[in-house]
Amino acid sequence: MKLRGSEVCVSLLVCVSLALADWSPPQNLSVQSLNTQYVLRWDWADDQQSAINGTITFTAQYLAAFKSRKPPHQHNWMTVCADVLERRCDFTDAKLSYLGIYLLRVRANTAQHFSNWTNITFCPDKEADLGPPSSVKLTSVKGDLEIVIADPLSSTNKSMKTLVNDMQYLIHYWKQLEGYQKAEVLKTQNNVVTLSELDRWTEYCVKVQSRYDFYNKTSDFSDIHCTRTEGLIPYWQIFLYFLLSLGVCFLLGLLVWFSFYKVFKSFKSIFYPNVQLPSHIQELWLSDSETPHLLPPPSSGSVWDQLDMISTETDTVPDIQISIPEDQDTSVPSRHGSGDSGFNSTEEDSSLRQLSFTRHDTRTDTHTDTHTDHRCKTDMQHREEMHDGTLEICA
Repeated sequence: MKLRGSEVCVSLLVCVSLALADWSPPQNLSVQSLNTQYVLRWDWADDQQSAINGTITFTAQYLAAFKSRKPPHQHNWMTVCADVLERRCDFTDAKLSYLGIYLLRVRANTAQHFSNWTNITFCPDKEADLGPPSSVKLTSVKGDLEIVIADPLSSTNKSMKTLVNDMQYLIHYWKQLEGYQKAEVLKTQNNVVTLSELDRWTEYCVKVQSRYDFYNKTSDFSDIHCTRTEGLIPYWQIFLYFLLSLGVCFLLGLLVWFSFYKVFKSFKSIFYPNVQLPSHIQELWLSDSETPHLLPPPSSGSVWDQLDMISTETDTVPDIQISIPEDQDTSVPSRHGSGDSGFNSTEEDSSLRQLSFTRHDTRTDTHTDTHTDHRCKTDMQHREEMHDGTLEICA
């Protein structure tokens, strides 16, 4: 297919016009700054040309304002960002003087084409925002509040007071119960401030902001810090503390005494148990004046006879056995030495009478015989402990 001459000329003119056409430059340039941190931002909305010509990058530069008065060929622009895809450029590391005035510019470009430059004037001392204090410390000292303020810091961690000599601080303080609406403001250039004439034992809150009056710049507030003021303790509180201490001491003493009593009682029950004597022994002790002693006082020449009584259901009278100690002479009639031979007969008659008295009808009173046998056996156990000169009589 062949083209006419006029068509060829028109197509060539269109191509040349597209190649030489100027792109729209970046718009809405602004600098976001805080102390000595500067970031240049811009907008660029020619997306149709970006789709046709490929990837679009941006270049940002700066020049001192006093150098802009020289001829254009002597302008020594310093490039900070070259062919960046983002629509921002950080000028913090460019070390711009805080008191200087600078021209900032940016353009859009590709590998073969670029747009016109867009310029903006920037003065850090006038336009850069002032930051709040880097730290605030609040302490209570003898009823007053002591505030220690640290200066805002630059990008190189230096005090901003070296760049802003007239910088001041606005201290806002208020009672926590009343709220910030009733806050009082104190302006000062000092880094250590003491708030006096405050209410004792009251919670106060403080926040601080930086202030530069020459350009009417005020920073954001610092964090809020609260503390309680001190003061002399009232007398009623001292008396109340005294009563509380007495009560605590009394309770502790009572607890110690109760613990000691429990421990003492436990040891006493272990080493000295409360064991009662049998009831029949207690009765003997209580009736000591009426009942003869279990063991009569021993005498050197006395001879005792032991009588054992055995009851049977038969009516036969058991034989009476009289045991005489072997160490005594059988020829001697008695220990009294009276020579009366009727002692043995008299004793035998009394034994027979006692036997006849105890031999009642066993069929009617069996309990009495059992008690008598038990008592007789008990007497035998006691009498067996006597010396060998005892006379035993078993019936």
